Amino acid sequence: MSTTGAMAHVTVKSPEQMQELGRRLAPLLRPGDLVLLTGELGAGKTTLTRGLGEGLGVRGAVTSPTFVIARVHPSLAGGPPLVHVDAYRLGGGLDEMEDLDLDVSLPESVVVVEWGEGKVEELSDDRLHVVIGRAVGADAPGGVDGAPEADEDDVREVTVTGFGARWADAGLPALETC
Repeated sequence: MSTTGAMAHVTVKSPEQMQELGRRLAPLLRPGDLVLLTGELGAGKTTLTRGLGEGLGVRGAVTSPTFVIARVHPSLAGGPPLVHVDAYRLGGGLDEMEDLDLDVSLPESVVVVEWGEGKVEELSDDRLHVVIGRAVGADAPGGVDGAPEADEDDVREVTVTGFGARWADAGLPALETC
């Protein structure tokens, strides 16, 4: 079982800030990194990955791979390719994902798996888990007595947790400062 390395908590107030968080996270990533993204539908997983792609300097528009399951975006900047996986429709664990050859891609790529929790952790003891949450009900902006303002619907609480020795001193707390 992996141990927790470092953690960062970031409040994101717009899709543009979510994409910027991805751009800020990208320089911390290197070949062999596994990133799991967790959050409800529409939370911003693909938007964050779009920022990662920009920060890594990869080719192609980063869009949701829901219907193709996985997309590979080669680097245009001499860095690692980005492998973007959507495991939403995959019910099983790692066995069901073997056809994607993620274990083969992982050593030279940054592999980002949306909906990967409980499915791909076995790929690496060292992994980054990004949980994107939206406040609901009494915790939502505007509280229990009023509808939130339009832009308050975009507010997300993002927790970035590193597991394993790789993330112990990787600079995750720096993500908290804008």
